[in-house]
Amino acid sequence: MTVLHETVDVSRPVNEAFAYVSDFTTTAEWDPTVLHASQSTPGAIAVGTEFKVVCALPVGSIDLQYRVVELTANKRIVLHGRSRFFNVHDTISFAPSARGTKIDYRAEFFFTPFVRALGSPSRSALQKMGRESVAGLAEALADDFPLALKNKHRAEKLLPELSLFTRLGYRLAAKRYHPMSASVAGSHMLITGASSGLGYVTARELARRGAELTLIMRDGQKAQRTVAALERETGSSKIRWELADLSLMSEVEALVERLNKRGQAIDVLINNAGALFNTKEETAEGLERSFALLLLSPYRLTEGLKPLLRKAAAPRVINVVSGGMYSQKLQVDLLTDETRERYSGSIAYARQKRALMVLTQQWAKDWAAEGIAVNAMHPGWADTPGVQRALPAFRRCTRRVLRSADEGADTIVWLAVATEAGRASGKLFLDREAKSTHLLKKTRESAAERRKLLAFLSHFPDLSA
Repeated sequence: MTVLHETVDVSRPVNEAFAYVSDFTTTAEWDPTVLHASQSTPGAIAVGTEFKVVCALPVGSIDLQYRVVELTANKRIVLHGRSRFFNVHDTISFAPSARGTKIDYRAEFFFTPFVRALGSPSRSALQKMGRESVAGLAEALADDFPLALKNKHRAEKLLPELSLFTRLGYRLAAKRYHPMSASVAGSHMLITGASSGLGYVTARELARRGAELTLIMRDGQKAQRTVAALERETGSSKIRWELADLSLMSEVEALVERLNKRGQAIDVLINNAGALFNTKEETAEGLERSFALLLLSPYRLTEGLKPLLRKAAAPRVINVVSGGMYSQKLQVDLLTDETRERYSGSIAYARQKRALMVLTQQWAKDWAAEGIAVNAMHPGWADTPGVQRALPAFRRCTRRVLRSADEGADTIVWLAVATEAGRASGKLFLDREAKSTHLLKKTRESAAERRKLLAFLSHFPDLSA
């Protein structure tokens, strides 16, 4: 048996340090030997929870299957790991300190006879590995990372930037990611369009981290199934749903009224609901559906919930846009005026998302003094149910490079959780990095057109009566 023993004192409350470390999926953020970590069993972390941890070797990698064998909240977690070459017994203890939390890490390695015959790794090499891991953990819990803003000296060209929308773009960016150890326990977050795709993944990851969620969906039975699935996966009991068809302004207004009457502060509002309609359709209120769902709805919802955002300590608004907006210029007159003959669902979608990006920047400017951070993100090309339904030809051509929904949603989660993300406002993010809002000169709107958009939305007729 070879024993590693390291201690570190971090400036974080015990409950936050324990919550971060006991979720062993975070080892990929702070342990340099870990390539990937995931939870193998559903539910809240408890005795019996299992994690799969992929560790780097000098040549190749090795899978470790960890199981929690002891868990005492805010005090100790004990895990047993098994692999082809060795077993390991990890004991991680937590105690209050003058600085915050003292973490005691002890690992006992038991190598197989085969490895011992070849010559087990030297004690000094293992000790170095242990020191580096604990140093990485201390850095993660310090949570003092820079914000990746756009490099003003780096030219952004259309084709190179489009290549970053792929799975490869995500994986290249992920190599630069910083740990996300900020606690969101007790935060209230509202997510629209959470029944599948990006919204579902976002809800799952935020629930895993302890956030209280309100999910907005339009189908009651689907909402019940979605919440039940999220509860099974995460073990969270703090997920509720509200029913509203967000393409109908009467239902948006009714939702706003209910939420304001409840009075619960909203720490994070995520405007994710959306769909691409390949044929021009009108809602029961006579509005073109793309305009109603993708632009007017998030405008009225966000404006209507501003009192609840102001009640939060550090509120954030996250608008999910689309890389397709790079092809379109803001033209207010075309947001609702397209004939059935020339209608293009993808162009209509991109135009509404361009307008939502402009709104994001305006809200960020107008609400800065009130401490409300407003940002947008686009997920790149992600293989979601929406893409599968609305863009089957595009999916057939690009399916080998499409991102997973988890990869597409990663930046939404980061914007909702990361400490450094709270220092940004009015930005567009892809893969946790601020990007230019335009890649073509011809798509830049005038100041007059921006003012026209705001006047158009603010004076749009009230359809809730």
